[in-house]
Amino acid sequence: MGNYSDKEKIVIIGGGFAGLNLCKHLDRNRYDLMLVDRNNYNSFAPLFYQVASSGLTSADICFPFRREIKKRRNVSYHLGHVKNIDLDNRCVVTSYETLPYDKLIIAAGSTNNYFGMESLGQETFGIKTVAEAAHTRDEILDRFERGAICRDKERRHNLLSFLVVGGGPAGVEIAGALGEMKKNVIAKEYPELEPDDVTITLVEGTGNLLGAMRPKSREYALKSLEKLMVNVRLNTMMTDYSNKYVTFADGHKEYFETLIWTAGVKGETVKGLPADCIGHGNRIIVDEYNKVKGCDDVYAVGDICLMECESYHKGHPQMAQPAIQMARNLAANLNRPERQKPFRYRDKGAMATIGKARAVADLPAFSFNGIVAWLAWLAIHLMSILGMRNKLSVLSGWSWNYLFYSTSLRLLLRPAKYPLRKHWGD
Repeated sequence: MGNYSDKEKIVIIGGGFAGLNLCKHLDRNRYDLMLVDRNNYNSFAPLFYQVASSGLTSADICFPFRREIKKRRNVSYHLGHVKNIDLDNRCVVTSYETLPYDKLIIAAGSTNNYFGMESLGQETFGIKTVAEAAHTRDEILDRFERGAICRDKERRHNLLSFLVVGGGPAGVEIAGALGEMKKNVIAKEYPELEPDDVTITLVEGTGNLLGAMRPKSREYALKSLEKLMVNVRLNTMMTDYSNKYVTFADGHKEYFETLIWTAGVKGETVKGLPADCIGHGNRIIVDEYNKVKGCDDVYAVGDICLMECESYHKGHPQMAQPAIQMARNLAANLNRPERQKPFRYRDKGAMATIGKARAVADLPAFSFNGIVAWLAWLAIHLMSILGMRNKLSVLSGWSWNYLFYSTSLRLLLRPAKYPLRKHWGD
């Protein structure tokens, strides 16, 4: 094994599913790895909606990078926002330092896509990050608490009007969680309210929920949401949100106090790359070996990359499994440059949950739903969470909620404003 200076330096931007798998599978006898992320933890994105609905705490689904990599020699973590990639000088400039590299892997993930309505970023709530999910939780609880003390019936109805935009897995799951609160929690914890005081609406621009799943799963999801008292509107698109009024494509307007956006994602912006290597959805164009178009020793994996192939003309789904598989394939190729293999995605299926004991699962050979799918969903997600403490905490929280529809996590935690930490947003 060579000395530190003898090894090639690989900078990995992003510590999500792809970035963390690269840290685990790249040969650390061959490379020194530097992981850069704006947060000091990995978070389990499929459960963000449970943070937003007070089912879990942020700490349950987050795990510190330093604890994960301390047992992995020749891996270092660097806090910071990536400001620029200097391809000529082979370095990454962050908000705090400049990191030289021999090879660069971009695994920065994705962010909300507002489809040109950029003002929505400041007007709506989301569940794309754990910070967004926690903020959305506070907003939901704020509305319920204010609604409980409001004596004006019309104003109370307005306060408790929720709109979820997007009928994919994230939208269906957060709408189902809100439906559970409306149907089962209000009577126990908010005796001042009636279920009819709360309006939960989900709008989807296409004719189906869970568009990537099979018809059987779509139909089950729709019926499940209706049982949870969620108003589902298909073939409905919004064009604006201003002063709490949503304008829909047909021109009519409706008041919604809280709008939760789950309608789409795009690649995170990374400055310094040539414009011709950025494709649709702000994704970085790569070849079948995840090499960035026109750049030497620069790779991109996961949600942020666009690998067009015969089976995926618009790139692979921006989900966990493609990111994990890309990272492992790229790690194997860099570990054995003489035996590189092109990436081929193996679709293991998709799942989504719609409240307690309701879920859908599409496996390659068949589909199933109901409590069996829900239990399978629980098991798969529980196994995927990092850290034994986190697994036990999530399991105990799920068990308690299942039995009693009660949680001690409905805490309205407004952050202190001062002193300001402007560098946190760098």
